Amino acid sequence: MTVHVACLCAAWCRTCESYQQIFEAACAELPQAGLHIRWIDIEDEAELIGDLDIETFPTLLIADDEHIRFAGPLTPQPETLKRVLRAHLADATPARVAAEYGELAGRLRG
Repeated sequence: MTVHVACLCAAWCRTCESYQQIFEAACAELPQAGLHIRWIDIEDEAELIGDLDIETFPTLLIADDEHIRFAGPLTPQPETLKRVLRAHLADATPARVAAEYGELAGRLRG
């Protein structure tokens, strides 16, 4: 099973600018087998984002081959990110999210 972890940010966002290093470091600590990690600039990859309206940065998406496990904004602290990653990578329970997140997850899977 593949698990996609995507961080949605914007190049103009000062918070995102410093958060990218935090995101990459936290993901580097995870077991990499079956893990697909992606940093997505919502403006550079607007076609991938589709109709999803991201209002708060950073926003994290965790999806497996069938379900979305987590989707939503995070506070930009390393421990928050690590806690969310550990919890949702270990638990495959589907999350209730807006349909636009499902569409994005489908494009990431493809």
